[in-house]
Amino acid sequence: MTKSEIVQRLLDPGIIAIIRADSSEQLVEAAEALLAGGVSVMEVTMTTPNALEVITAVTRKFGDAVLMGVGSVIDAKTVYSAVAAGAEFIVTPVTKPQVIAAANELEKPIASGAFTPTECLLAHESGADFVKLFPADVGGPAYIKSILAPLPMLRIVPTGGVTPETAASFLKAGCAALGVGSSLVTKEILQKKDWAELKKRAAAFVEAVRAAR
Repeated sequence: MTKSEIVQRLLDPGIIAIIRADSSEQLVEAAEALLAGGVSVMEVTMTTPNALEVITAVTRKFGDAVLMGVGSVIDAKTVYSAVAAGAEFIVTPVTKPQVIAAANELEKPIASGAFTPTECLLAHESGADFVKLFPADVGGPAYIKSILAPLPMLRIVPTGGVTPETAASFLKAGCAALGVGSSLVTKEILQKKDWAELKKRAAAFVEAVRAAR
């Protein structure tokens, strides 16, 4: 896929499932449940054991049906390794220009972590395609709306505090997409292999976003 095609996948339906687990076991099955619920974009964090192997396994099984990305990236070396493993987009928890540069070199979209208006603008000016506003539950939609007032060029993806109930508020505040973690993929679901519940939660997010838009 081209970079513009990947960006479009990130924007529609605009739900990025963040998988942060203590073990890499069952994550392929989790990806299948998410896809069945309508969420086809997934980010496996580097804090998950064998994260790159999981990305490769999911990509091999589902192909283009699932758009796999890598999260919690804090160095350029990981960008290269993750893309080689099959990652199509990069997500950082902080603003690091060298990580953004590596993603741009490989022509992969990057959501750069930031919180303050200065950090958000730095991420944008450094070449980030999206700003991952984290932790978004601190200021909520009102804070994001305030940032976008003077900086409307930013494409903000909030992470933290995004639920089916708050999704509409974040989107109405001007967010481009939503990063959804523990309110969708919980450790309990992974441990119990409760794929029916995961599918149900994914579908609820998809419905909430479609209703808001």
